[in-house]
Amino acid sequence: MTPENTPVSPIMPGAWLGMVGGGQLGRMFCFAAQAMGYRVAVLDPDETSPAGSVADKHLRAAYTDEAALTELARLCAAVSTEFENVPAASLDFLARTTFVSPAGRCVAIAQDRIAEKRFIASSGVPVAPHVVIESGEALAALTDDALQAVLPGILKTARLGYDGKGQVRVTNAQEVRDAYAALRGVPCVLEKRLPLKFEVSALIARGTSGATAVYPLAQNAHRNGVLAQTIVPAPDASPLLVAQAQQAALRIAEALGYVGVLCVEFFVLEDGSLVANEMAPRPHNSGHHTVDACAASQFEQQVRAMTGMPLGDTRQHSPAVMLNILGDVWFTTGPSGAPQTSATPITPPWHEVAAMPAARLHLYGKEDARPGRKMGHINFTAATLDEARTAARDCARLLHIPLG
Repeated sequence: MTPENTPVSPIMPGAWLGMVGGGQLGRMFCFAAQAMGYRVAVLDPDETSPAGSVADKHLRAAYTDEAALTELARLCAAVSTEFENVPAASLDFLARTTFVSPAGRCVAIAQDRIAEKRFIASSGVPVAPHVVIESGEALAALTDDALQAVLPGILKTARLGYDGKGQVRVTNAQEVRDAYAALRGVPCVLEKRLPLKFEVSALIARGTSGATAVYPLAQNAHRNGVLAQTIVPAPDASPLLVAQAQQAALRIAEALGYVGVLCVEFFVLEDGSLVANEMAPRPHNSGHHTVDACAASQFEQQVRAMTGMPLGDTRQHSPAVMLNILGDVWFTTGPSGAPQTSATPITPPWHEVAAMPAARLHLYGKEDARPGRKMGHINFTAATLDEARTAARDCARLLHIPLG
């Protein structure tokens, strides 16, 4: 099979599929693939990784280990990934002898905020006003007026920033220079802070034939840079906004020649306009509701896309709310609601969560709970969105999860 060539015919159940990355997204991929009759090999260096613990085979090696990559490619008819920071060169290596989706070049764009913004803008999708700062010399060449044009703003590292990491809020030129030094002079993007109304994410799948499937638009709420809650369908989005976001995500996927599941996050501004924030070349936290609320989950779509199978039905049969579960809930909380990190971890009252008719608990099998660490999520489905939102609020109070 030549690089990036698609399979001549669909890869049938019984075959081996590969997953580079052993986190929770890989774990849920394993469940979906195994339910469809495939066997899964996971490449991840952590012997206790969530995906490795449920896979049919766990290759415990670095993502750059050529011997392990060779074995994965030999065994698997197709390979995917569960996070964008896997080395794109490793995906390119795999693609020499097996089918890889998404392709390494797609992942490489998503790994770098500079490349990502340039690509999204070139696809005709608006992005926030920004200035690229690739070096200390480049920053020194920028005048105060040039910086002021995108202030107040957020200085973001171009690579390896996620869940609010690698980001500093700045209000003036000197703060930009100080923040850049604190970030150790790595390439950054200084992005203007815009008058934000709310945030949405468009989740789509694109198959080997170019066929696409689109999920209902999700509305997201973040806390400390981490997704806290997703509501679907997006309650504050007009039909026009829904169509704009979905079409923008499809345009980006088409321009990439993308195969797989793609999530594009957008800011909705006070004036109703839409600005792309970032894209994730994989299933996304905001799409977890699809497991319990849609005919085919985002993970089943990932399997279908990489195997050349027809894409599944994205119909949402129940209104849904997804509540993210961080390690904070394993620790008693003080008056501020912040976790007491010196305290002994406790077992959250999962039996009380299970008693809620709307709740579906998903824990990721991680051994150590730490504040800020993603440990699981709870999907709430009900006859109406109001009922699902009420159940989510009740559960958040039970687990001391602040949503405001």
